[in-house]
Amino acid sequence: MISSVARVRSTNQQPPRSAHTSAWYQDGSVVLQARDTQFRVHFGVLASQSTFFREMQGLPQPPDQPTVECCQVVEMQDDVFDVKHLLTAIYDPTFLAQTAIPLPYIASLIRLGRKYEFRKLLDSAMERLTFKNPTTLSEYEARMTKNKQQYLPTRIVPFPSIILDILTLAREHDILTALPCAYYRALTLPQALLFDGIPRGDGTVSSLAQADQRQCVLSYQKLLGTQFRPGYSLAWVNTWKLEDDCDSPEECNYVRKLDLYFLWFPLPTALFSGFEYASCEKRTRDAIKEGREKAWDELPSFFGLPPWNELKNDL
Repeated sequence: MISSVARVRSTNQQPPRSAHTSAWYQDGSVVLQARDTQFRVHFGVLASQSTFFREMQGLPQPPDQPTVECCQVVEMQDDVFDVKHLLTAIYDPTFLAQTAIPLPYIASLIRLGRKYEFRKLLDSAMERLTFKNPTTLSEYEARMTKNKQQYLPTRIVPFPSIILDILTLAREHDILTALPCAYYRALTLPQALLFDGIPRGDGTVSSLAQADQRQCVLSYQKLLGTQFRPGYSLAWVNTWKLEDDCDSPEECNYVRKLDLYFLWFPLPTALFSGFEYASCEKRTRDAIKEGREKAWDELPSFFGLPPWNELKNDL
């Protein structure tokens, strides 16, 4: 099993060395090689956090095994930056204690944490990703600014294309509990960005896979149609039965029609929107609250996913 993801070098040819200065310890006991970059680290440190390396450490090595500075070489078929990010999390005791860390580090910890069984690092990365994409409406609203117009920076450092990159990461690794919220957040973006992508700010562009683009378009249409149906958040602007004790029925109807106009122009508003300034305010607010909760309960179904209680992360 070990040889399928990493292997000890068995050739007599010395590997090319491009030691990474941030992870080359003179007292290290093993050299990790990712492509043409080597990292000299401590086998015991890796083994203390990884079941995979703990099992590898106990394996006997061939007598003619080549070494680098008396250290065995373990080749890793992984991206250099993933290995660098993993070692940063292992060796820097303050790194994971930061309030927010960059998404590329979280992605690396999910990829390598899962592959090499760094369980604590994987759990830490997963907690940050799922915190950003909660499973309850109350948690979702708690992540928003007071005017409900913007998602607050929380445990992941914000950058221009974070919404698309989080969705891609969650789908690629089947982090199912994060997907409904991640998909919904993508629908809050202008649709052109879902197809054209968003510059990350480092010279690269984040773009969704075709399957995700298709899912977003289909789900957007479904969400728009649903929110005005009876029992959902905006049903009150479509049809509204005035109560007998309404003090100003003409004003109520006028405000309702005005709200309907603003909700549809220049573009329709997505699922969890709603005005709280109409006449009969308490009744309107209650209808919005009940409709939003109903829609959230059904949110996974809009994206072709099982119900919330069946979503699992098999990591």
